[in-house]
Amino acid sequence: MINVFEPALRAEELEAVKKVFESNWVGKGRLTDQFESEFAGYLGVERNLIRSVSCCTEGLFQAIAMLGTGTGDEVILPTISFVGAANAIAAHGARPVFCDVDGRTLNPTAELIERKITPKTKAVMILHYGGVPCEMDAIGDLVRERDLSLIEDNACSVASRYRGKACGTFGDFGSWSFDAMKILVTGDGGMIYCKNPEQAQQAEELVYLGLLTKSGFSTSNEGRWWEFEIGSFGRRAIMNDIASAIGLEQLKKLAGFIARRREIHEAYDRLLFGLDWLQIPPEIPSFSESSYYFYWLQMAPATRDRLAKHLRENDIYTTFRYYPLHWVKGYGSAEVLPSAEKIAHETLCIPMHQSLTDEQVEKICECVKAFGKLL
Repeated sequence: MINVFEPALRAEELEAVKKVFESNWVGKGRLTDQFESEFAGYLGVERNLIRSVSCCTEGLFQAIAMLGTGTGDEVILPTISFVGAANAIAAHGARPVFCDVDGRTLNPTAELIERKITPKTKAVMILHYGGVPCEMDAIGDLVRERDLSLIEDNACSVASRYRGKACGTFGDFGSWSFDAMKILVTGDGGMIYCKNPEQAQQAEELVYLGLLTKSGFSTSNEGRWWEFEIGSFGRRAIMNDIASAIGLEQLKKLAGFIARRREIHEAYDRLLFGLDWLQIPPEIPSFSESSYYFYWLQMAPATRDRLAKHLRENDIYTTFRYYPLHWVKGYGSAEVLPSAEKIAHETLCIPMHQSLTDEQVEKICECVKAFGKLL
């Protein structure tokens, strides 16, 4: 089966983990600090604005908490988004307000966000769909004019940039995912960006039990080094040196991963262009750099479902990301969002990862074309 997503883990990552085992320290330590530093350098931000977390969702939970979000507040987010984003809002007692998305990019726009702003709106949380940046000029202007906080969900956009600036660093907070199906993989784990060092320090405390002082080897207390104090009721949501060792090796390879994904994206564009029964993704603007996380096709609903079945029968796995959150009963939304609802019936994400071979890409395209001849 050709997978939709697949990590690219090789001997270098295994050797790095071996060295962690040999060090006799597998928890959070020197390598995690190094990974945070190098990731900050990759983004082009100050080291003291970046902290590691157990996953991207945890980063979103922490961002919502640090904004003081609670009962009576509303946070706007695109309905085509990951369930963890809405959970982060609802878990703090606030109301997730779902906005529609552009029919072709699947990204929220400033206009669609603005329609959902009320006096209760506290923040906006955006997702850069498939790694293609949202229109950050307009969205940035909107949140500043309305005095709203901005959170960027960067699960899909580890290498994405808008006018040269890293996605995830435009707003108050940004959160990245390194789970098993992402581009840069650590097994599980993530990073959070905070606009100022004080928030980053707060995040560090919140993800490690609210500790203000440390115990053990790292303490400066030469007396009772087992004593500690807390400043908040935080939970334990940290990365460790095993994950960070993998992350450091993956970070070295990230530019190559993105280059290969771009090659695959361009091959799909070339091989699937001109089929009158489907649409390929829109052209990426020249001022944006994508992470090429998804490649999606759009077509008539009945055709979409039949194509997914045809590809699966030929050992090609596909999916649709993300199921509209306003349809999830648990959130209690009564929204009607026409563009997203149309998208959900017409869109199919086909395999996109750096481990795809040219032969596999050609097989996928040939299967799509063969299906089209049956219509």
